[in-house]
Amino acid sequence: MKDDTLSGPRTHALLADGSTVCIRPALASDHEQVQGLYEEMSPENLRLRFFVASRRSAKAAADRACAAPHAGYRALLAERAGQVIGLAEYDTGGSGPRTEAEISIAVADGLHHRGVGTLLLEHLVSAARADGVASFTADALSENQEVLRLFADLGLRTARRFEGPEVRCTIALDEDDGYLTAVEARGRAADVESLRPLLRPSVVAVVGAGRRPGSVGRAILHQLKTGAYTGRLWAVNPAATSILGVPSYASVGALPRTPDLVVIAVPAAAVPEAAEECGKAGARALLVVTAGLDAEQARALLEACRTYGMRMVGPNCLGVSNTDPRLCLDATFAAHHPRPGTAGVAVQSGGVGIALLDGLSRLGIGVSSFVSLGDKYDVSGNDMLQWWETDGGTDLALLHLESFGNPRAFSRTARRVTRRLPVLTVDAGRTDAGRRAAASHTAAAATRTMTRQALFTQAGITATHSVGELLQTAALFHSQPLPAGPRVLIVTNAGGAGVLSADACAEAGLALPAPAPGLVDDLLAVLPEGAAVGNPVDATAAVTEEQLADCVDRVVAHPGVDAVLVALVPTAVATATGDDLVKAVTARPAHGKPVVVVRLEQALPVQLLPRIDSGTVPAYAEPRAAARALAHAAHRAAWLARPAGTFPALDGIDPARARACVEAYLEVHPDGGWLDPRTCAQLLDCYGIPQLPWAWATSEDEAVLAADRMRGADGRVVMKGHWPGLLHKSAQRAVHLDLRGDSQVRAAFRDLQTRFAGLLTGVVVQPLAARGTELFAGVVQDQVFGPLVLFGLGGTATEILADHAARLAPLTDHDVHDLITSPRCAPLLFGADGGGPVDLAALEQLLHRLSRMASDLPQLAEADFNPVLAAPSGVSVLDARVRLLPCRPQDPYLRRLR
Repeated sequence: MKDDTLSGPRTHALLADGSTVCIRPALASDHEQVQGLYEEMSPENLRLRFFVASRRSAKAAADRACAAPHAGYRALLAERAGQVIGLAEYDTGGSGPRTEAEISIAVADGLHHRGVGTLLLEHLVSAARADGVASFTADALSENQEVLRLFADLGLRTARRFEGPEVRCTIALDEDDGYLTAVEARGRAADVESLRPLLRPSVVAVVGAGRRPGSVGRAILHQLKTGAYTGRLWAVNPAATSILGVPSYASVGALPRTPDLVVIAVPAAAVPEAAEECGKAGARALLVVTAGLDAEQARALLEACRTYGMRMVGPNCLGVSNTDPRLCLDATFAAHHPRPGTAGVAVQSGGVGIALLDGLSRLGIGVSSFVSLGDKYDVSGNDMLQWWETDGGTDLALLHLESFGNPRAFSRTARRVTRRLPVLTVDAGRTDAGRRAAASHTAAAATRTMTRQALFTQAGITATHSVGELLQTAALFHSQPLPAGPRVLIVTNAGGAGVLSADACAEAGLALPAPAPGLVDDLLAVLPEGAAVGNPVDATAAVTEEQLADCVDRVVAHPGVDAVLVALVPTAVATATGDDLVKAVTARPAHGKPVVVVRLEQALPVQLLPRIDSGTVPAYAEPRAAARALAHAAHRAAWLARPAGTFPALDGIDPARARACVEAYLEVHPDGGWLDPRTCAQLLDCYGIPQLPWAWATSEDEAVLAADRMRGADGRVVMKGHWPGLLHKSAQRAVHLDLRGDSQVRAAFRDLQTRFAGLLTGVVVQPLAARGTELFAGVVQDQVFGPLVLFGLGGTATEILADHAARLAPLTDHDVHDLITSPRCAPLLFGADGGGPVDLAALEQLLHRLSRMASDLPQLAEADFNPVLAAPSGVSVLDARVRLLPCRPQDPYLRRLR
């Protein structure tokens, strides 16, 4: 939670033990507490901190930290339950621009080794980077191993220089993936620890369980009791001593033991008071099922959670479950207990949650843990991914998320987790109507479809279009190995079923190769007379169980086949002979390749049929479901086979000059706006983005002089009008092409000046560009997801054709490759028109530099490069527009709670 009040920005984050602290600037009113922090230290810790054991140092340190803010100095406090427990500060030693700062850190006695100092330093690093500080220095006694280890384990490059009994440490604040990985690892450990009271509670209390049937609280209490929860269970109701045979107490504070988890099922108006009572009693986690909280009630609820360090699920949710037999926690009001299993489930919609619980139980996959996130004030999908990554009982993750709190942190987590286990989701809110429904249902901000799909693609998440497709794909992932590729061979006992299956596979993007000659001979040798061996393989209605089994075995063993789809229909022939064609698949042990069955007479959309070796085989009621599941499996296999992407080093960039350029513009234009051509060119130059040469002119004579400088070998130039707010020059007919000689240049300038009198502020003169492929590259800064980079076919028809791909910045080398190869126009870039391939290396560099510019500058609201001219000789931006908006930089990877 971040709260910008008169006291400054306040951020809540997790310590290594899972407890919550508030990180905030030191204020004058903190003087007494800061001085007490030092005065309560042992003499030995005082000596290690100040190099002397003098108590007078405490007041001087408090005076410095709590003085009025001044340039080059920053002090951050760690506060828990209103008590200051740590302080970190840096000082550049002057008011002018300084890139080096001296740091110091102090943690209260008794709270060492809980991550207080590390968390403070992470926040100090983030603040220093935003202030332009490039390195920290610190002096420590060589015997102070704790602080030296703190600096060394931070994840940043640290150098030491010994000077007698002291050590001079220098910490470089370079932004690199190694530091992010270290921060991420610490955050993951703290996050998982904080979720233990929620998902593995030893004591549970239900507040709001009534004596009469019908209340949600009573239903949850019933589920906990009948689900054989192994911990201590109590109800909280001042009007009862026992409910459903469970002891009841008047208040949370009156319970015999402090509860780990408290379920709150009281009216909305009573929720904040109940949460406050839980916090004061020492509860570690809340499950708030109540719906309908207003803004003030929501604020008070979250404030109580942050003040007392409680993690929370909800409000407006179905509940949580953990089927571990050592726990048997079912704190939901679903109609049935979930079947124990290996799928982790997190949903925002209670209805979707019930459907997934029932579907997974019916399939026999079962659930390891289930969390209904509801309005998601605190615990999110990101938290649950980290829990499943380490819980030891989850091998499949299913998500239904209607909103994202921190998509960039979610993406980093998902990229790591999907390497270990499949993560599947329903792509909810794909249409405007769907997004409106999501916003009204979860108070979530709408998200662009393209942006969300880019997030899923880059993170390796399998995105399905419905709950049914999600379960159908989960059945395949749970029961079958991943295919090595997209090549599917269809085997059927009915030609019509084979045709339907072939259409479904082709529509899903799977390959249907013709069987190799050797395989054809092998299959004809075992199949009945009249069988046709193609793709599909039509085994005919006369095929026996044994013949079909031999056929499937030979197909699976062939190296040119990655997966097998067996499409079956019931026939009188099989019935008369007593053959069970399904057993041709299930009576064989695992094949090492995915094999799926389609049974057109099957009533259920998907089933898992038991196999002879205790495994299962997925059976689908129609071919499209089977083909989609196989396609998802092939995509996951391809994603896993590709190594993690890297961020290439870029030379010739100057982020500091770019930030200065942005700040200078926003100082003059505090509301932001579209940059003029000169400022835009300066910004692009900071990132080495190649531009076609140009000159600026504000008069007819200046235009002639500019044209003389810009003319190429053929003497032709282009003139483009400009005024603030002009976006589509061609649509406004503000462009003159193919100008030859001074007279045509003068005429063009006069035309623009006449038609756009009172608007025109000048013109841009450029040489006429050589031939090439016109492309488009741009950025849209999404307030939730961050910068989205778009690429595709350019020119005047770019919006009509909409031939674009998109990825979220920052872009890895894989992301850039996908951007270039995804649009329909991609073959043109590789020479499909006979003109030879364009300079792909230069195009990749352009996209990397655009991505870096968007990542460095949160004020960059939009960038539009159209057209970008790509040719074998190079790549150049012909026209660029950039819009800036005032925006305070925010570190997307800084550890903080929502």
